[in-house]
Formats: sequence, C-alpha cells, structure tokens
Amino acid sequence: MLDHSSRPLSQSTIPVDALSEVLQDFRLSGVNYGRCELRHPWSIAFPQQQLLRFHFVSQGPCWIHTEVEGWQELNDGDLVLLPQGIAHRLASAPDVEGDCLKSCQITSLGSNVCEVLREGTGSTSTLFCGSMALGAHALNPLIALMPPIIKGCDVAGNDPIVGPLLTAMSAEATQPQMGSATVLSRMADLLAARLIRCWVNCSGTSTTGWLAAIRDAHIGRALAAMHRNPGHNWTLESLAGVAGQSRSIFAERFSAILGEGAAHYLIRLRMQLARELLGQSGMSVAEVASRLGYESEASFARAFKRVTSVPPGVVRRTNSGRMGMDFGF
Repeated sequence: MLDHSSRPLSQSTIPVDALSEVLQDFRLSGVNYGRCELRHPWSIAFPQQQLLRFHFVSQGPCWIHTEVEGWQELNDGDLVLLPQGIAHRLASAPDVEGDCLKSCQITSLGSNVCEVLREGTGSTSTLFCGSMALGAHALNPLIALMPPIIKGCDVAGNDPIVGPLLTAMSAEATQPQMGSATVLSRMADLLAARLIRCWVNCSGTSTTGWLAAIRDAHIGRALAAMHRNPGHNWTLESLAGVAGQSRSIFAERFSAILGEGAAHYLIRLRMQLARELLGQSGMSVAEVASRLGYESEASFARAFKRVTSVPPGVVRRTNSGRMGMDFGF
C-alpha cells in the first residue's frame, strides 16, 4: 500500500481476540484528574471538548445534566463515562446555577492530579473526575460509535469486576493516603477499559460496521494489526495472511463488513492518527510522515491534504497554538 519497509509481522503475533488487542495499549494520555470536595450549593459546567471524560461520585449529593438526558441524580458509588466529551454540568442540585469552579481552591498533587476544594456550610460532595485524550488511537472508531453518556451501574451487572472496582475507588477517594492520586488514576484506566468492553459485549450483533469487523474471527485480526502498527508496510497479501484467508476472500469480506477496501481504510486511519500527532505530540510533519510509513514528507503531505482537504502544516500550527489552554478538569 505504501513503499516502506519495516520489521515483518507474523500472523502468530496477532491474538485471536482482536478486541483485547485493540484494548492492550489502552492508556489514557493528556490526562488530568481532580479529587473534589465541594460544599453545597455548587455547580460546574464542562464545555464540549474532544476528550473522554468521566465522573465518579464517592459521596453525594451530585446531579449531572446533558442536553440528551436532562438532569439525572447520581448516587454514592456511581460513575458516568462521556466518551465524546459532550457538554454537561455537574451540580449539588438541579436548581443551582452559575459556575463555581473559579471560586474553588485548586491544589496540584502531581503533574496531572489536583485537589479541588470549595468551602461552605452545606453538605459535602466528594468526587473524582477525569478529562483525557485517548492515547490508543485504535479505539477512536469504537469511541465514535458509543452513546454520549454511559453509567457504570448500568453495565456493572455484566462485569463482576466493575462493582468492587467502584468500591475500591470510593475508599481511595474518601480516605486519601500517600500515593492515592496514582492509585486512582490507574483504577480509572482499568475501569474505563472494562466499561468500554462491557458496552461492546452488550451492543448487539450487527453484521456490518466497525464492531462487526472487530468481532469477526478473521477481519478482526487484520483490523487490530492495522490499528496496532499503522505505519507498517501493509499489503493486501500481508493483511490476508494475518487474517488467515486468501487475498480475494479477505478483500471481499473486508469490503462487505466495513463498506470500503482495506487500503482506503488504512489511509484514513493513518491520516486520523496524523491529525492527533500533529496536534498533541509536537512532532514535525517530517517526523509524522516517517512514523506513518511514508518515505518523504511530500508524499505524506499530498495524501494528508487529499484525505483532510488541508495541508498538515496548517493543522500543526493551529493545534500547537491551542496546546496547554485547556485546564482539562
């Protein structure tokens, strides 16, 4: 598909469980966590952002408002995941207006964890909140398919680990000890991954689309391989080999499930990753081109503009100017 050579990948390096392969490198990047103790009345608005967000309620009261669902009460031990980072508001009661974040005392507990305190005489809400980018770009197609808000209690019955994990997070957030911030962040990684897996397992049995592809015993292996190493010199023959199928059967099956050929899918995947690298990592256009398997910056730039309609340099300059502006909490 692209004239570039790299370390060959054998079929034996790709696990049979393609979803596990995609989730293997699941680690949240650009993460900011906040342990919050907020006295009633309080309300905090979270604008729409291209980030995955979650909120864990160790102790209420706490309500969440989204345009889709309206106001919903969250109980002690509840967790909500907002995969696409839609606009929402947290409050101690639905009738509390304004945004109290500016009046809170915010103390850094490390490079990516802070403590948020709001003094007052009302009841105390203890929350653990996170705002993050997905370091594993392999998950992007999956995240796009997920609902705008997922409550952990809705899927806890489908995963025996979710309940005890939420209980452990509650204990860690309520009675912080040395290293609690690190422990909570690792728990958040695991919890988000398990919630995503629960949703996948309970999301129906469609015969087409990305979910159907990742579940397919053959196509899923090739799909996971592309996502795990998008800069590899993939050819139709090598992907068919990973899938354990003939070239013609693989090509036909891939197109039937995903609605496009493997070459076109791979190019779109690379350009999606290129956008992330240009905007978040500070890498130069030449470095991104090399990482994604292009022998020259010029050939990468042509492919990027063909797919995205803008030159890579423009994306890099625009996104670089925005880096560091978001508090992230």
